[in-house]
Amino acid sequence: MKVDVLLGLQWGDEGKGKLVDFITPNYDIIARFQGGANAGHTLIFDGKKHVLHLIPSGIFRDNCINIIGSGVVIDPIALVEEIKTLQGIGVNVSSKLKISKRAHLILPTHRLLDKASELAKGDKKIGSTLKGIGPTYMDKTGRNGLRVGDIENGLRHKYETLLIKHKQILDSNRASDLYQSDEFIEDQLKWFESITYLKGFEFIDSEYLINKALKERKTVLAEGAQGSLLDVDYGTYPFVTSSNTTISGVISGLGVSPHSIGSVTGIFKAYTTRVGSGPFPTELDNEIGEKMRQIGSEFGATTGRSRRCGWLDLPALKYSCMINGVTELNIMKLDVLSHFETIKVCVGYNYKGEVYKETIPFDLSDNEIEPIYKELKGWGVDITECKTYEDLPQEAKDYISFILTEVNIPITRISVGPDRIQTIMK
Repeated sequence: MKVDVLLGLQWGDEGKGKLVDFITPNYDIIARFQGGANAGHTLIFDGKKHVLHLIPSGIFRDNCINIIGSGVVIDPIALVEEIKTLQGIGVNVSSKLKISKRAHLILPTHRLLDKASELAKGDKKIGSTLKGIGPTYMDKTGRNGLRVGDIENGLRHKYETLLIKHKQILDSNRASDLYQSDEFIEDQLKWFESITYLKGFEFIDSEYLINKALKERKTVLAEGAQGSLLDVDYGTYPFVTSSNTTISGVISGLGVSPHSIGSVTGIFKAYTTRVGSGPFPTELDNEIGEKMRQIGSEFGATTGRSRRCGWLDLPALKYSCMINGVTELNIMKLDVLSHFETIKVCVGYNYKGEVYKETIPFDLSDNEIEPIYKELKGWGVDITECKTYEDLPQEAKDYISFILTEVNIPITRISVGPDRIQTIMK
């Protein structure tokens, strides 16, 4: 068997949580391979909304094992809060959740370092969620980090050693007041209480478990967080996250070989959104973008921040498909575009006298980049009750067909609403 992969192809918030939840009945194992609690996957079913940050989206399905993989960075406080919320609505988390021993732990001081770093950047800040993700990955690559496996092996001493290092960094940035507050003292107590709570869960060598499962012909789905254009290597650097959100993150984050990768499903919205700072060539900083934001409820599941909105960017989508080896596409939130008489799609860029259609410039933040648009007729009718592709109005089919022709990758699912049942198979 192979590891199937589900990835976001834009700047995150594409709707990965809904699709993972929709397809999990086909899988024995759902494994999250990167990121931290800076991601938020929203699932809506039975009239209720659920937001997951660290726990894989298969947690609501029976007989499905959910693994937090080695490439994830875990805030124990956030994870315990998420577990308790799920248990409060009757989800048996302990029987379905397993945590990699190699996953790194976010300390309270990691969040302080994140805050101090953003404050120091001023107007050039990245737009971090201030969850401590970046500093934790820095400690990981700097070989100073704490891992889940350390909980069972001298955690307190390793914690105190790293705490001293973090305080020295904060002192050098004139931010010692951050760790001298009563709030920080309370956070430390809560952190260790959360560590004690997590001891009741199974810590595993996830690379062995997943590879063994593949040999036993069990089905595995790798769930990505955030989006491909936020990848630390191939995204819009430096306005990116601190991990590999692309296909390479699956291999390193779960401990599987390249030969173990099966289908790669890419998720994208019918338009484009972005949270925080960074380049966005098709952004609509006007009444059209605001209308798109309100209709699409484009507010961050993790931070509540307003998402920037714009038309679909095909060169960027093609780029993400290329670097991920996408084998099939799922288009999300098509219903949002029902409210626009004319729909534009970016089919290329004018940049420094050259036209880019099949590639994207090195730096998308350059103000000289001018999108080239193709205009399509909107459909102007509600499609949220459509059950089949044939039910869609012709203009909606034309929009999908245009994207398919440009990208040349099959579009297999179309989302026409937030509920798991509002998904059309094509």
